[in-house]
Amino acid sequence: MTDAADLRRRTAELLAAYPPSRLPPPPSTEDPAGPPPSSATTDRLDFLRARFDAGLAWVHYPEGLGGLGAPRSLQAVVDADLEAEGAPDNDPRRIGIGLGMAAPTILAYGTEEQKRRYLRPLWTGEEVWCQLFSEPGAGSDLAALGTRAVRQGDGDWVVNGQKVWTSSAHIARWAILIARTDPDVPKHRGITYFICDMTDPGVEVRPLRQVTGEAEFNEVFITDVRIPDSRRLGEIGDGWKVAQTTLNNERVAIGGMRLPREGGMIGPVARTWRERPELRTHDLHQRLLKLWVEAEAARLTAERLRQQLVAGQPGPEGAGMKLAFARLNQEISGLEVELRGEEGLLYDDWTMRRPELVDFVGRDAGYRYLRSKGNSIEGGTTEVLLNIVAERVLGLPGEPRTDKDVAWKDLAR
Repeated sequence: MTDAADLRRRTAELLAAYPPSRLPPPPSTEDPAGPPPSSATTDRLDFLRARFDAGLAWVHYPEGLGGLGAPRSLQAVVDADLEAEGAPDNDPRRIGIGLGMAAPTILAYGTEEQKRRYLRPLWTGEEVWCQLFSEPGAGSDLAALGTRAVRQGDGDWVVNGQKVWTSSAHIARWAILIARTDPDVPKHRGITYFICDMTDPGVEVRPLRQVTGEAEFNEVFITDVRIPDSRRLGEIGDGWKVAQTTLNNERVAIGGMRLPREGGMIGPVARTWRERPELRTHDLHQRLLKLWVEAEAARLTAERLRQQLVAGQPGPEGAGMKLAFARLNQEISGLEVELRGEEGLLYDDWTMRRPELVDFVGRDAGYRYLRSKGNSIEGGTTEVLLNIVAERVLGLPGEPRTDKDVAWKDLAR
């Protein structure tokens, strides 16, 4: 069994082979290619590849797949030693869908060949991933999706359909995709899970401009796209089961982000309160105190959720954290607009942009207010997540479902 001492030894060996002082800074989101060549003799990507190959990427993964089969809790030992030496990271926010959703699903359901092909460039950030789940006619009711995958005589699948609200589709090389492969069975049973090459003919990505003016999301049109059966994850018709792994990890990724105290949306409001005494009122003070306490409780609960991950797979508790994250962001950003008065109604720039990341704290109050509206939709709507908490966490009776035993093709649409 690999222990902390062994991991420290392996980390020291990696640092000796790739001294951080010789590495150039990480690339920015505006220039993914990174800075021009410098005096460094080893570059950032070489370091990340070496770290993966040494089993220090995610230590709980199997050997040969970026890990050593060690307890997940020991990842913190590696991360602390690398951070202390100024080692570069893999820009986890930019590749969050790959790290938080695609990787655990591939690990759980992928073949050995799939794991070895996809996990290394996913972790190093060489290949960005997106998620082709939501559809215009099946958002909250994801299992009602209509994108079809039809198997051909040579074993390949031909996929046709439309996806929507797809983050990172404009920069992604790969996508995790669910499609209907059997319309003659109830909606949850006729779905299959695939890996889609976003560069294939027939994949068209269109920007989806939001109320903020930017186009962070996309529509993706899929027309006669051929997917080899070798890129199927799990068994035919088991896509809903496979997707649960992705969705559970997605909610944890959204609701369980690690933040310092006042590191989220509450930070800019608290700073404004301290620096602008002329804006203060008794009512705003009471509301700010309430939200500050709730934000801190949510931050600490997220930390507890991450500790639960150390012991096993994420459970439905992630849905609760995602609910809290969405509600708090909307209430805090609303308070900030009120606190700033007319100034809070100003907006910095409506120029259409295609950001790779959501910058909640780097923009102004108006941006935070508008962008937070999406928090109760993305990653599962509030209404769907309330049902999950009620049924899977609290054990309450499920809602009556009249379509449970009806073939998908016979459902009203």
